[in-house]
Amino acid sequence: MANPSEVKVHRLETGLKKPTIAVVVPAYNESENLKPLLDLVNQTTENLSNYYWEYIFVDDGSTDNTWELIDELSQTDPRVKGLRLSRNFGKEIALTAGLELAGDADALIFIDADLQHPPHVIADLVAQWEQGYQIVVTKRETIQYSMARKIGARLFYFMLNRFSDIKLQSRGTDFRLVGREAIKVLKTFEERTRFFRGIIDWMGFKKTFVTFAAPDRTKGESAFKLSTLTQMAINSFTTFSLLPLRVTGWLGLTVVSLSIAVLFFMVITQFFFAQVYTPLAYFIVFNTLLFGVVLAALGLIALYIGHIHTEVIRRPLYIVQDRIGFEDE
Repeated sequence: MANPSEVKVHRLETGLKKPTIAVVVPAYNESENLKPLLDLVNQTTENLSNYYWEYIFVDDGSTDNTWELIDELSQTDPRVKGLRLSRNFGKEIALTAGLELAGDADALIFIDADLQHPPHVIADLVAQWEQGYQIVVTKRETIQYSMARKIGARLFYFMLNRFSDIKLQSRGTDFRLVGREAIKVLKTFEERTRFFRGIIDWMGFKKTFVTFAAPDRTKGESAFKLSTLTQMAINSFTTFSLLPLRVTGWLGLTVVSLSIAVLFFMVITQFFFAQVYTPLAYFIVFNTLLFGVVLAALGLIALYIGHIHTEVIRRPLYIVQDRIGFEDE
């Protein structure tokens, strides 16, 4: 296991004044990809020798030998640090853990472990940061998804950008660089239900974009199933937008107006045109419409109450089971 003092010595030998850039890699059952990823990242960062580099791998409760491999990598490279979460908390929380334990880095780069974020793009991110941008976001030129997923993604971006407080870049990714000033602000966020990319975009700051062509996954399986992506979309929308509650209010007003109009029509036709309606007809028209509004309102309000409950109980965002390369606090 790497000794943290080795890192200090290395930094002294190479120049303590060098700005530090930490690369945060969330990993869930990615043992086949970590070594190739580190090799590719090193090929890029060795050409950026004016910075001191650290690599923080966050094992998000993997069930394979991901943690053992991180330990092995840390023994051969003192810049490698590892966090092992006690269970699978999800990618958003794994990114948060890497952020909070990155120390006083001058910049953070978040990159996936599945090699679908090309490490050579790191050089472009750093180049834009050197131009004064606090946030540098990557976006894919093309997306190799199914038609259903593409339609869902487009609908998600349209709805979130149109009816929320943030503007997300279509085809944007979690592969991005965040500068020191943005890091300080990012660490102050306390919400439990997190959409990490949305939080970063919500902060503002001077931002730019870098495009890349995403290669296909060659090893392992994606942890982002349809159910996971759907849940992320729901959490993102209810976190950053009040539209569902507003729609419920509009729907309630519409249904009430329609029910009054229908009842008024029934009364007029019964008294002036001899059209006979039974009391049951009146009851069904009025009760059915209002019952639908109540059910819709309860379902949507429950989503927001669920978020409130999560925030109020204030459980820890994550639990660190093991760590490698970090100094004991």
